[in-house]
Amino acid sequence: MTRPFILGLTGSIGMGKSAVARMFQDLGVPVFDADAAVHILQGPGGALVAPIEAAFPGSTGPLGVLRQELGTRVFGDADALKQLEGIVHPAVAAMRADFLAANADRPLVVFDIPLLYEKGGASVLDAVAVVSAPADEQRRRVLARPGMTAEKFERILAIQVPDAEKRARADYVIDTGRTLPETAAAVALLVRQLVERAGARAGSPRKSSL
Repeated sequence: MTRPFILGLTGSIGMGKSAVARMFQDLGVPVFDADAAVHILQGPGGALVAPIEAAFPGSTGPLGVLRQELGTRVFGDADALKQLEGIVHPAVAAMRADFLAANADRPLVVFDIPLLYEKGGASVLDAVAVVSAPADEQRRRVLARPGMTAEKFERILAIQVPDAEKRARADYVIDTGRTLPETAAAVALLVRQLVERAGARAGSPRKSSL
């Protein structure tokens, strides 16, 4: 049974992964967004609202999971975080399987997985593309976000796999430290390359910076 070539898309905070994911979509490539799936599952009427409330009483309301409240409960508590992940991850995996089944006839799909290297999941992928930009550009983008502080940014960086390691482990590196048209052209080139490979997945791709 054939299936699409599955490209994992990941990158550290502020690297431009969301913009790159939209570029794939603009080219007609189906993208499964793990974060968006979680928002659906934890939103109003979401399948995970009741299980999360049962595990963490008072962490949900009429609009679904109170993300800030839940985040406060699990931040820094390894056991609580593991319990939450045990609830969330299987549900996301089921949505991802449905997405893959719905796009079984497509040559290429993208799994947008923000914490791919931190939480795992590479085993289901045919290749990984890391979105990357210079550290000073990353910092500028992140600190421009509402409510972001230098201290919060440093805490986030501390729990993420360093960008240099992600780039070293990836099959493809998409550079967003340039103009949007240049990045879009690199994404289009990668799509053409992967569609060509879709019918024959034998062997490992050479690392490329795009």
